[in-house]
Amino acid sequence: MILRPPQLLRSVDPLLARLRRWQTARTWARLIREAEALWRVDVRVLRRLAAQELMGLNQEVPRRQRGRVNRWLQRFHAGTRLH
Repeated sequence: MILRPPQLLRSVDPLLARLRRWQTARTWARLIREAEALWRVDVRVLRRLAAQELMGLNQEVPRRQRGRVNRWLQRFHAGTRLH
């Protein structure tokens, strides 16, 4: 077992936290983009399902991550933005 100095452990934790936040925001944006893709289908039932999914996702995204999710939505060229 390799022991690491305490200062190294503290510097790694913020990096892991940043990575986790990045992955979470990207995941939310991908889910929203997929729901938008359903909206473009000409079948009414699928459009209704997509609208319900977008509304649900909009309510589920934590407020602290909405800015990050919006940046990913811009990169994915999605039409949805969170407020």
